[in-house]
Amino acid sequence: MAGLLSNFRNTFIVGFLLAVVMIVAYATGPQGTGPAFIQAVMRWMHVFFGILWIGLLYYFNFVQIRVMPLVPAELKPGVSKYIAPEALFWFRWSALATVIMGLAIAGSRGYIVQTLSFGLAGTSDPASHKQYALLGLGMWLGIIMMLNVWGIIWPNQKRALGLVEADADTKAKAARIAMLGSRTNMMLSLPMLVAMTMSQTVFG
Repeated sequence: MAGLLSNFRNTFIVGFLLAVVMIVAYATGPQGTGPAFIQAVMRWMHVFFGILWIGLLYYFNFVQIRVMPLVPAELKPGVSKYIAPEALFWFRWSALATVIMGLAIAGSRGYIVQTLSFGLAGTSDPASHKQYALLGLGMWLGIIMMLNVWGIIWPNQKRALGLVEADADTKAKAARIAMLGSRTNMMLSLPMLVAMTMSQTVFG
């Protein structure tokens, strides 16, 4: 067991296979492999990628950004050359995958127009407007956060980390912009998670 757990790839593969066994078990449920089952699989993927994305966002903000000024200068390259680029790889792609799977779920369940329009289109039921408006707000916050990752945080992190050519002043400016972009996403993540976690419970 220790040999398995000491290897990240093998550990992940075993975990994934166990998840597949669970998914197959759910496929034998009353819904079979119909639309509800497909939506359930997409929801699992949405949650998995979302945990990876927001987990890394919180790692950057709760740990790396706060602690980096305290790290001795000779040790900083260990973070900037190895840890940060790897974390940013999973960070940006999990952000994209989270949003894609979220939109796919909304599309498959038939409420993507209603939510993206904040309940102003696609429904004639006034009682559902608030539900769609609140869930739509959460969806749009997630989309904005993903665009922030790809349009602001990642381009500036590439400069700050020296992954693309930049002089010292440009690197310093880029590092600040990336930090502010990351802090913005942390701030927006809290109301976004309220919508993602409370909507189905409150409205059904």
